[in-house]
Amino acid sequence: MDELIKYGPELAVGFLNNLKLSLVIAVFSLIVGTILAAMRVSPTPVLRAAGTAYVNVVRNTPLTLVLAFCYLGLSDTLGLIFSQEEPLTNSFWLAVLGMSAYTAAFVCESLRAGINTVPMGQAEAARAIGLTFFQSLRLIILPQATRSVIAPLGSVFIAMIKNTTVVAAAGYTVDVANVMKTTFDTTGVSIPIFLGIVAAFVALILPIGYFSGWLAKRMAVAR
Repeated sequence: MDELIKYGPELAVGFLNNLKLSLVIAVFSLIVGTILAAMRVSPTPVLRAAGTAYVNVVRNTPLTLVLAFCYLGLSDTLGLIFSQEEPLTNSFWLAVLGMSAYTAAFVCESLRAGINTVPMGQAEAARAIGLTFFQSLRLIILPQATRSVIAPLGSVFIAMIKNTTVVAAAGYTVDVANVMKTTFDTTGVSIPIFLGIVAAFVALILPIGYFSGWLAKRMAVAR
């Protein structure tokens, strides 16, 4: 317990770094996932094929490989640099890029499942009054689809928060998992520190799960 108190501030900073990552990734993955879902249900064959290929490839690729590709491939080999002066800033955005690309595939599939629950008659009615595909998707289909997949999206974002513990593969080494490892190596004590970090994640994730479940029931679309 003494070690947990002594190294608590460092662990707290690492945990806050995970929270910062999670918030940024959630925003980007929701935007990209929505675009991918629109592509997957688009009447244009090329867009459907591109969206399907992206989702199938990324969903079946381990996250650590996606992050390693961003670090070793995009940054080291292709020269994608977000900041020359601050290596941690560069690795932060590489981690955001890789995790957003990965999580967006799961957001896309959740939204697509919600789109499939919207009755076809509503899309046909939208076309009958002159709305284009993207207008009907934005104004009619997506609002209903989103309300029907709040719980699955909550599960996706919970998994994303837990996945932020492997961002070292993208070179971001100030997350809580790496701080924890350094603390283990320094003190030789693991159980109290490990349990403290587990408790922190549980305290964060459980309310998200309960809230998404409550919101899903509150916002459910009556059929």
